[in-house]
Amino acid sequence: MFDLQENLKKLPDSPGVYMHKDKMGQVIYVGKALSLRSRVRQYFQSSKNMDLKVRMMVGQIAEFEYITTDTEMEALILENNLIKKYMPKYNVLLRDDKTYPYIKVTMGEAFPRVLKTRKIEKDSSKYFGPYSDAGAVNLTVELLGSIYRLKGCSARHFPTDYKPCLNYHIQKCRGICMGNISKEEYGKGITQVLEFLGGRNKSVLDYLKEKMLAASNEMNFEEAAKYRDYIEAVYAVSEKQHVVILGAKDLDIVLTVRGERLQHAVLFYVREGKLSGRETFPLQAEKEDESGELAAAFIKQYYSEAVLIPKEILVAEKLPDCELIQTFLSKLAGSAIKISIPQRGDKKALLDLAIKDVIEMTKTIDERTQAHKERKLALGKALYEFLNPDRSDYTGKEYRIEAYDISNTNGVDTVGAMVVFEGTTPRKKDYRRFKVRTVEGPNDYGSLQEVVFRRFNRMLEGDSGFASMPDLLLIDGGKNQVSVVEKVLCAMKIDIPVLGMAKDDHHRTKSLIYGEREILLKEHPLLFKYIGTIQEEAHRFAIEYHRGLRDKKTLTSALDEIEGVGPSRRNALLAHFGGIEAIKKADMKDLCQVKGITEKVARNIKEYFN
Repeated sequence: MFDLQENLKKLPDSPGVYMHKDKMGQVIYVGKALSLRSRVRQYFQSSKNMDLKVRMMVGQIAEFEYITTDTEMEALILENNLIKKYMPKYNVLLRDDKTYPYIKVTMGEAFPRVLKTRKIEKDSSKYFGPYSDAGAVNLTVELLGSIYRLKGCSARHFPTDYKPCLNYHIQKCRGICMGNISKEEYGKGITQVLEFLGGRNKSVLDYLKEKMLAASNEMNFEEAAKYRDYIEAVYAVSEKQHVVILGAKDLDIVLTVRGERLQHAVLFYVREGKLSGRETFPLQAEKEDESGELAAAFIKQYYSEAVLIPKEILVAEKLPDCELIQTFLSKLAGSAIKISIPQRGDKKALLDLAIKDVIEMTKTIDERTQAHKERKLALGKALYEFLNPDRSDYTGKEYRIEAYDISNTNGVDTVGAMVVFEGTTPRKKDYRRFKVRTVEGPNDYGSLQEVVFRRFNRMLEGDSGFASMPDLLLIDGGKNQVSVVEKVLCAMKIDIPVLGMAKDDHHRTKSLIYGEREILLKEHPLLFKYIGTIQEEAHRFAIEYHRGLRDKKTLTSALDEIEGVGPSRRNALLAHFGGIEAIKKADMKDLCQVKGITEKVARNIKEYFN
């Protein structure tokens, strides 16, 4: 059992992010703190001055977890990443998916620009950030443009009669459009910009301080204030972000930690350059086993079943048979996988941050592991007693559950989704989705029957992707949905309990239906949270697939309406530009570079979208 009061005493007086969890282990709130000790303790003091929302949340906290950082800025960035990952019930959630800004240098252009952006794209640009102060980013972009007189317009080609814009006349641009500067000379300025954004900012700060002092001596305080603001902006964007690797792709960090009773592997996820989460795994090992041996064993076993293996895995020490393990993982992934120990730079800083956090974890990891084990046992017992009301001989079985949901728009593009849970853990590698083929119109009963039949028929045919047999099925719906699925299983001579997940008028999980019995889940808090989580996950997975099909159809329909664009040219355009937005923005010259697109067809495309 996780002892809240005892673990409050172990909190560090350092910056970090904390995650409050309920009895099911679901994250219900993510927060950041300059001092984890002070902030987290506040929740468990007198509730007299707490508002209703906080009191309700505190009443549901069964345990907490935390990740330490070096600075409050890093905690802020990590908090943002974790809120987006977990979508906690008690956090304010930003629905438009905006995030912190980056500074982008468009290295793919002959004369690169420096811009503020909130989206990292797969292009040849270099990205710096993210930064929490958007105002500082705006000032920094303005400052760099002013000092190095950088190109501000998006035009890439300039005809001979091109007239320069206002920036040229006010000395903010060196006249790229007039041919006044070579690529090589312009590139020297960009090199200095990259050095500045990479942290080498002394020369720029010296320049700004000199300008500020000169303006102040001349009693030009307005001009001096402008340079003061620039200096503050430089300091704001120069603060090192260890939770973000600039320009990095996906990677994992694998470390080991020894608790008082157990040993664990700790996996940190870095996605699109951002530290986005952490997971712990108890290991069956002896105290004498070296940490390198533990990490090597974990990597081989974990990634042999993983859906996605990142291109790089960071570790803290050399692994035995490291080259052999790399070859093994590379064959599984179908591409080169690297296991490395970074010695310098951003990856080293990120590894150091993870090591520091793992050292802090030793205080609580055994208790959290035990709490997770007890939660799984309580949940398994509750399910067993529901399925076997006359028995009380639960032996600790962890149920494998498949849940199904159907999604369509007025009977169009109907799809089915299957999600899989083993105990409290979603098994995403076993998720499956189905395009409904034999049912027309809005017919959820027929669609469910088709999906369930296809799933178990694949199993009977020996398809390894469907080989695992579930202990029970959860169907989104009530008695009627359960009945139609049971008919399919009966015809296939498959005996698996089928439970319906019934909802109330507010579309919330209300009860479980099994045969003639119905159990109101509000009377069973553990099952209520668990079944609700599974139902929401099945619904999300189905909706996601349905929207993808619908959007793809909308996209291809738009291109098919353009005169001269058939299936071949449509596919060539999509392959070249990657999406409809890029096609809309492309100029005539870019469109004509696509195989099969003539000048006439390119003109038709421009006219259609404009």
